[in-house]
Amino acid sequence: MVSSQIRSAKVGTEDKVVFDDVSKTYPSSGSSAGSTVAIKSLNVAIKKAEIVSILGPTGCGKSTAMNMIAGFEFPTQGRVLLDDKPILAPGPDRAVVFQQASLFPWLSVLDNVVLGVKSRGVSLDIYLKRAEQLLKAVKLNGFEKHYPYQLSGGMQQRVQIARALISEPSVLLMDEPFGALDSQTRLMMQELVLQLWVEFRPTIIFITHDVAEAIFVSDRILLMSGRPGRIKLAVSVDEPKPRNLEFLASRNFIDLQATLLNGLKEEVR
Repeated sequence: MVSSQIRSAKVGTEDKVVFDDVSKTYPSSGSSAGSTVAIKSLNVAIKKAEIVSILGPTGCGKSTAMNMIAGFEFPTQGRVLLDDKPILAPGPDRAVVFQQASLFPWLSVLDNVVLGVKSRGVSLDIYLKRAEQLLKAVKLNGFEKHYPYQLSGGMQQRVQIARALISEPSVLLMDEPFGALDSQTRLMMQELVLQLWVEFRPTIIFITHDVAEAIFVSDRILLMSGRPGRIKLAVSVDEPKPRNLEFLASRNFIDLQATLLNGLKEEVR
């Protein structure tokens, strides 16, 4: 379903993350350059346990929006709300998965996964049990003692996902997490995201440049305009999760892909 109407930023009981009239301006770095308006008047509500992908041309503010949810950056105007409360700092209720795995090369798979919760004082019996569950969920049981250099790119990303989920975040932020992977591994990781969602039910906000990827993993896709970033188009993906490869050849998938590609093409131009 395609809609030009974006869900109101008025907070509802089912809303997890809300952008309430959010704008973000970066000041100039030199006397000759003006300030840069990255995002202008952004109003979006994301429901609990919803998977939302954000598409848009380079520089449209996708990562800026995600960084504000993470608590790494803050609005120049408006509010970003989590459970109806303004986001003022990073927190363990939100976890970020980046494009590069950024694992510590001197730590084993297990030690990379548990580092954060261990440093926060979570007891050994709790975090080891949780790590065992997650490594099994991401199909890395048996690799606990391996080091990052012994793993493929896809396996390293699975370690990063397990590390993100061990804090039991209610919001999982994924910033082009599979952009550096080959197409076969990328599809396997997309399927894994949906399997993990079924098991753990976080709210997932997923940034990607890949239209097909966005359709495959999402409940809803937000297409942003060129800078300053606004929501140009909201598209719902009415397909049960998890999804299989047959969905990629369905009429629904093809129609959604055409709609999004046309909208994205207009913005790139």
